[in-house]
Amino acid sequence: MSIFEILPLKTIIITLLGTCLAGAVCSLIGTFIVRMKLTSLGFCMSHAAFAGSALGLALSLPPLWLALAFSILVAFILGPLADKSRLQPEIILGILFSLTMALGLTFLNFIPDSAMSSTAMSILWGSILGITDLDVIRLAVLTFSVILIIILFFKEFHAIMFDRKMAEASGIATKPFYYLILFLTGITVAFSIKLVGGLLIFALIVNPASCAYQYFYDFRKILLFSPLFGILFSLGGIILSFLLDFPIGSSIAITSSVGFGLSVILSPKRRKG
Repeated sequence: MSIFEILPLKTIIITLLGTCLAGAVCSLIGTFIVRMKLTSLGFCMSHAAFAGSALGLALSLPPLWLALAFSILVAFILGPLADKSRLQPEIILGILFSLTMALGLTFLNFIPDSAMSSTAMSILWGSILGITDLDVIRLAVLTFSVILIIILFFKEFHAIMFDRKMAEASGIATKPFYYLILFLTGITVAFSIKLVGGLLIFALIVNPASCAYQYFYDFRKILLFSPLFGILFSLGGIILSFLLDFPIGSSIAITSSVGFGLSVILSPKRRKG
């Protein structure tokens, strides 16, 4: 018997909506992360959200809000710290990554035995069936907000993606937009952690966007196709999870990684090279 025949229709609809929205918004953010060569940001943010969620469970507080707080805190630390220390963002990300990972594993040890079960595992590996109506609304508002911000400031974002120094030379204040990308990444990770889990959510940020970059040069097309790949890989991950009883986060990571491998093989850029 198919799991879709067992689950209530409302649960199936919420699951699919949440999957599509999370896949779309994570991939949209990923277009900036990949182009700016900040893929470590996905690792760092995911583990910051993981640490916040684990602390929430340990303190019997809402995991989502502490995940959000930790992610945003990392975003606010990264930008100014990289600027003032004159170090590459990747170096700061490496330090923050190890710190947040250590904190997350430490906080897990303080979670009461009563909570250290399905809830804790959903933080690590994701649990799409745990998505609620409110989670879907949050993801919908976030997705709409990200799309609106990209449309309103497309020229500035495009200039920064092409060459940040040249954008500054042309009179664009790049710092606010750079910090905005970090801020949106933190919120996206926190709101999507239920889908993929804190340990693997960076796969949904980086892999679909990387696929889009394999096929297109035009940034507009990349922004259009990246969320489509994100939705496709997320739905494929759900199907794989249901068929093989894999954790949802692992399934989406596997599906998106296979998709990226195929995109490298089929890439027009590769043939031209």
